[in-house]
Amino acid sequence: MTGRIATIARYTVLEAVRTRLPLVTLVCVAALLAASFFVREIAIAESARFQTAFYAAAVRFAMVFVAALYVVASIAREFQDKNLDVTLALDLPRSHYIVGKLAGFLVIAAALAIAAAFPLILLAGWQPVAAWSASLAFELAIVVAFSVFCVVTFNQLMPAVSLVVAFYLLARALTAIRLIGANPIAGVNTLSHKVTTWLVEALALVIPALDGWTSTAWLVDKAVPWSALVEIGAHSALFVATLAAAAVFDMHRRNF
Repeated sequence: MTGRIATIARYTVLEAVRTRLPLVTLVCVAALLAASFFVREIAIAESARFQTAFYAAAVRFAMVFVAALYVVASIAREFQDKNLDVTLALDLPRSHYIVGKLAGFLVIAAALAIAAAFPLILLAGWQPVAAWSASLAFELAIVVAFSVFCVVTFNQLMPAVSLVVAFYLLARALTAIRLIGANPIAGVNTLSHKVTTWLVEALALVIPALDGWTSTAWLVDKAVPWSALVEIGAHSALFVATLAAAAVFDMHRRNF
């Protein structure tokens, strides 16, 4: 069982290496790094701080977009080219396929986080960058797992990507939405406000508040406590495991 999963994960990583993903990642990192130098030149004060903050925030979004789009496109292509039918015909359990692909994508997510964090070492030092890159790897792991679930469920590129983008934006804004709902300007006791508050709190139980992951403040203000990083890792592992189980369940109900 472990050998099959490891083989699928290995070929998933090899596929990423042999495609244009490394080049796309390199171009994104280089372009954003060059843009950060431009921001540094136009900053009136604390130019290094502005450069670090701009690059960290921009490359975070870029890596999320690259990881999600690559995962969705990779699995959607296997569905459309009927490669998955041939793979499953080899007496391979569907759960092994999902777990193997997800394991390979998690390795790719870690590699993207390292590539994105490498230029920050010269800007912020290796200790805060190490914590920042680890948190980015955890964040990308959640995005990758959700992307796998979406593409298995919808089997189409655009709906899957759209849902992943909506999920990520909601996860980033969830804490702010909860604060706004808890402190409204008017209409505190109305039924609509209560229903909305219950809905938001219900979403908070199943959606991670990603604004607490990979904070730029760790690089420019103060380093994150390692205990908080361990908590982020534990929450990420829980969400990844839950999404993997959901993807396996959805895979088993499909007819090929």
